[in-house]
Amino acid sequence: AIHSLKLSRNHVDWHSVDEVYLYSDATTSKIARTVTQKLGFSKASSSGTRLHRGYVEEATLEDKPPQTSHIVFVVHGIGQKMDQGRIIKNTAMMRDTARKIEEKYFSNLATHVEFLPVEWRSKLTLDGDTVDSITPDKVRGLRDMLNSSAMDIMYYTSPLYRDELVKGLQQELNRLYTLFCSRNPEFEEKGGKVSIVSHSLGCVITYDIMTGWNPVRLYEQLLQKEEEELEESWMSYEEQRLLEELYITKQRLREIEERLQGLKASTISKTPVLKFKVENFFCMGSPLAVFLALRGIRPGNSGSQDHILPRTICNRLLNIFHPTDPVAYRLEPLILKHYSNISPVQIHWYNTANPLPYEHMKPSFLNPTKEPTSVTDGESASTVPSPTTSPVMVRRHYGESITNIGKASILGAASIGKGLGGMLFSRFGRSSTTQPPEAGKDGGEGDDKRATTVGTPPFSQSSSAFLEPTLELEHRIDFELREGLVESRYWSAVTSHTAYWSSLDIALFLLTFMYKHDQDDTDKSNLDAI
Repeated sequence: AIHSLKLSRNHVDWHSVDEVYLYSDATTSKIARTVTQKLGFSKASSSGTRLHRGYVEEATLEDKPPQTSHIVFVVHGIGQKMDQGRIIKNTAMMRDTARKIEEKYFSNLATHVEFLPVEWRSKLTLDGDTVDSITPDKVRGLRDMLNSSAMDIMYYTSPLYRDELVKGLQQELNRLYTLFCSRNPEFEEKGGKVSIVSHSLGCVITYDIMTGWNPVRLYEQLLQKEEEELEESWMSYEEQRLLEELYITKQRLREIEERLQGLKASTISKTPVLKFKVENFFCMGSPLAVFLALRGIRPGNSGSQDHILPRTICNRLLNIFHPTDPVAYRLEPLILKHYSNISPVQIHWYNTANPLPYEHMKPSFLNPTKEPTSVTDGESASTVPSPTTSPVMVRRHYGESITNIGKASILGAASIGKGLGGMLFSRFGRSSTTQPPEAGKDGGEGDDKRATTVGTPPFSQSSSAFLEPTLELEHRIDFELREGLVESRYWSAVTSHTAYWSSLDIALFLLTFMYKHDQDDTDKSNLDAI
């Protein structure tokens, strides 16, 4: 060979300008080449693969990949230090599942959604190795696992290291966005959109970056409020004089601090700002609701998302969780309190035929209440139902279909027993399912309707247990994955928190909201053409 190139598992030989062969360096291939060459065959003809320059088909302008109209930053939670690079693998799984969904449901669109991993933990120094040095040696493996995962929560609640975590994620988000725009200059020009998918603790950090929440600023506001309360309370002349001097001194101190901050950077880092507006903020397995509740967020009187996340910062907030995820919490009851008694929206299975759009799904009650035994004179049948006055039917739980099959088998056996003289068994079957004949008839018809309609509320139309329009949220926020019929809830509690990445149901859910405007425009153009 006139030239040779060594690769990791192969090598390439140039015998001439036109004769280029690829050879495998595996042991079996080497043995085969040795035997065939001793038999008189050439090396190229024995085990080599000839390489050719050129192309099979001429390229066209339509062969280029679709334009990226939406980028999604995927933010990890705790445990990244324990398994570095895990977010890259998880994002690759999410990207692969999204490609399958795109080919199946969104192939008619000329746009493309790109998922980009955001790895912010490995670049942080934090306390160095101080925590490792104070860790006892017994059950070291378990302790190291906790130090590499749960310790991130303690770092974030620490006033010393919180700013470092926030700044690390903010800088990485801005760096990736700037890099993507430099390689795709048409993205901003054509109005490209940005969404964020955060997992676990990453949801809390991302939320604080977008809203600018800072515990130090909160503490200053608390001190100012205490000063105002002291001024309003009664006190002697001497106390008033001393408080006035203290107020003047603090005001002077603030002025000096502001001048000092103008000359050099403050020790307290400034609230990070993103270089882009977030279109959709998807939280997966998120404890954000707990953090907001501990910060004093309480339910309000309007159903607007602005109560916890202003629309000027993020257009849409969506909270995705598995029913058995022990880390995930609901956000809707922090906006309207009575939504704690309303079930989250069920995410459709990816292979559901003609699913009901999420914006058309009516809220349904979660916990049943007993029907009143008597009606007072002040009550009227024409009263508008509400979560506290309407009779609520039992919510259908996951896996209940298997229980219903068992009940149907028992009732079927009981009916057969009637003809065979099994009166005792028949009476036992009736006693376990005793109900008014009319109610049972209506309930059966309601079950049939529910079985044939996807995404309908889990009770019949006769019980109009829906909410007043003034009490509903503008947009639903909590979305719940469906459990499998044979899924163990105890095992799911262990695995559900990390099972979001490869879910086809979640991939379809994400793309449904990100492609919503593109689909609406396509449908409108098709109608105009017709």
